[in-house]
Amino acid sequence: MTGARDTLTEAGVAILERDGVAALSARNVATEAGTSTMAVYTHFGGMTGLLDAIAVDVFVRFTRALTEIPDTDDPVADFIAMGLAYRRFALDNPQRYQLMFGAASPPSIARFRADLTVTGSATNRTEWAESFDALRRGVHRMMAAGRIRTDDELAVAGRLWSINHGAVLLEMAGFFGHEGHGLTQIVGPLILDTLVGMGDDRDAAVRSLQKALTDAQADGG
Repeated sequence: MTGARDTLTEAGVAILERDGVAALSARNVATEAGTSTMAVYTHFGGMTGLLDAIAVDVFVRFTRALTEIPDTDDPVADFIAMGLAYRRFALDNPQRYQLMFGAASPPSIARFRADLTVTGSATNRTEWAESFDALRRGVHRMMAAGRIRTDDELAVAGRLWSINHGAVLLEMAGFFGHEGHGLTQIVGPLILDTLVGMGDDRDAAVRSLQKALTDAQADGG
């Protein structure tokens, strides 16, 4: 992207996180970027193009948060660590998260969503699909290691995503407080029970959960 496109996109992301998606307008973005409204039309063709650029920026950052988790010899701990990174991104960037996965996303963004039970992906945009691919790869590694029983990787990834997404939305809304109780009392035990139900040994699952939590704390997460 050109410098002007970068500046406008960053201004849009700033407005999104501070004031929500409803505040995104050509005038507001131009003011935030210190330029004219015409710049939005010159560089993006209008707000639809700018919203698309903002969404790409958000998905890139989200994917980076998930994929920077290094592989270890414990795929379950790695998968949980990815879930912790997912949760942290959502809580740190609630408006970005809502833009990606919320029910009130602009139609120009929501139209790229796909029925993963039919298409095998959560989006028909290749550059947005990497985050779900990372989730699916984590499921594959757990199955390949014999930690959970072999099943439809896509369906299992969708089930585990549902757990994390639902818990994140409730925590964002304050139903679990803001002291981390949602993680220690709700999500952690729920994921543990789910993995055991999928075939993992409970003691091994507990060790993996503790490893992921300990590593996250050491990293400041």
